[in-house]
Amino acid sequence: MKLKVGDKVIVTAGSNKGKVGKLNKVFSKNNKVIVEGINLIKKHKKPGGKDQTGGILEYEAPIHISNVMLVDSKTGKGTRKRIEETKVTEKKASIKKETKVAEKKAPVKKEETKVKAQKEKKVSTKTNKKNDK
Repeated sequence: MKLKVGDKVIVTAGSNKGKVGKLNKVFSKNNKVIVEGINLIKKHKKPGGKDQTGGILEYEAPIHISNVMLVDSKTGKGTRKRIEETKVTEKKASIKKETKVAEKKAPVKKEETKVKAQKEKKVSTKTNKKNDK
């Protein structure tokens, strides 16, 4: 898993889309994370036992890791993390593996570029028709 506790992330899907927060907990077996201040749910608690106070409690629920993206420190936008190099160095009895992690820019959707290209074609064809008359 590439995300660690303390990383700054942005939510990419769901009702909290676009919100930024810090990772509090990572559940690697379930592929879920808990982000500070995001995906808040309310739980009604009845008074009883040792705790005599009841009421409505609010806490963060886990989000699937695929709905979260690491935030780039320079641009403030979502990025993907990728492993660039792995080196294996051998010294007497121990073997060390070194990995270099780099941030990758989020890809631009193909649909957005197609729509822009279509709009430019429509504008250019309209101007050409006016010039022809």
